[in-house]
Amino acid sequence: MVSPLLRTLAQVGRHALRAAVWLLLILSLRAGDLAIEDTASRVRQYTRPWEFDYVSWTLGALFNKERQAVLDLPRYLAPAQQRQVVLDYLDLVRQLDRVEADIADFYAHPEVKNPEVLTAPLVARRARLLAEWQRQRLAAEAVLEHQISTVIGDMGLSLGGQPLPPVLYHVTPLPMALIVSPRTVIRQEADISLQPDLPLETITHLEQNVERGLNVSALVVPVGGIGVYPSMVMRSDDLAWLVETVAHEWIHNYLTLRPLGMLYFASPQMRTINETTANLAGKEIARAVLARYYPEFLPPEQENEAHPPAPGSSPPARTFDFRAEMHTTRVTVDALLAAGKVEEAEAYMEARRRFFWEHGYHIRRLNQAYFAFYGAYADTPVGPQGRDPVGEAVRTLRARSPNLAAFLRRIAWVTSYADLQRLVEETAPEPGG
Repeated sequence: MVSPLLRTLAQVGRHALRAAVWLLLILSLRAGDLAIEDTASRVRQYTRPWEFDYVSWTLGALFNKERQAVLDLPRYLAPAQQRQVVLDYLDLVRQLDRVEADIADFYAHPEVKNPEVLTAPLVARRARLLAEWQRQRLAAEAVLEHQISTVIGDMGLSLGGQPLPPVLYHVTPLPMALIVSPRTVIRQEADISLQPDLPLETITHLEQNVERGLNVSALVVPVGGIGVYPSMVMRSDDLAWLVETVAHEWIHNYLTLRPLGMLYFASPQMRTINETTANLAGKEIARAVLARYYPEFLPPEQENEAHPPAPGSSPPARTFDFRAEMHTTRVTVDALLAAGKVEEAEAYMEARRRFFWEHGYHIRRLNQAYFAFYGAYADTPVGPQGRDPVGEAVRTLRARSPNLAAFLRRIAWVTSYADLQRLVEETAPEPGG
């Protein structure tokens, strides 16, 4: 039996470790901000009224996480009880999402004249569900953090039994990202976080103003998670997606304490290496978590699509390969831009956007900024990254590594694409071997 003194010392140690990690991550994030400040400063002339306040959010999230840490709920629950906490939470989110969709339907229905009257019972139910969601979410977060941490530890990615940094995430409405690329080449030059739930009219005007004022390509995109600390994760009842997103963002936190993450903004290649690594590792960790704790939620081994169909739209035909078609689009756009045919490339992207729409993929805008954002996630051979060798090199290094821990320890110290290429060459099998 552990004495009260030893237990207290262990708790103090965990709090001190968290505090040190928070300080290191905050310093690293500020360094990254400074690296892109010159590029983003012109864009911020347009975005300042709608920018997201990370400082206030982080302080509130840290307060909630300290409350959660004091309770240390997973320690008092049997594995079956931990699992039930998560399943009950997911069911609650499902109910909340359904009520909110019903309310939206009443307001959108052309025959409904007084939606505020008809939706009054639904609004009251939503308020009750939101209050219950607020009550349950910290417990569900604590359990999933514990389960993911256990799997990470078993994979050899812990220090003294504790992942470093500790796995911490918080479900919250996420900021949207304004992505800016030059028109003449696909390259992300700014990524500005905006307030959640901005009206589409505001988003459209902002994109247009930035494009006209700076002669660039701009696009506001939704994100599913952000690797601040604690990580920000969107509310969802999809357990497989939730675990993968938490794992993905933890990989970013892990890398932030190492050269690869510190140099995230150093070049487009470094961003692609970071995001591809997080995608590969996040999926691998998530599958291990689901296999151990929630095997009925384990999805089949298959490539996820980079841009799913819009909610409520008809599912795409099975013969339509979104990734292959998007890969073809990107390769063609790159060729047109390389030839200096900017207007032709933009006309082609709009035609392809309509093509995707007809096949059930409701992409609002398809432009250089779209590819600058989605093209960094190169964990599959084809997709919006086009003929980018960086993602292929990351995938090759993972395939040549004996396990995930060995892969992450190798790639975490990469400081350039040339470094990555050398690692790939060093791990190449012997001829005839």
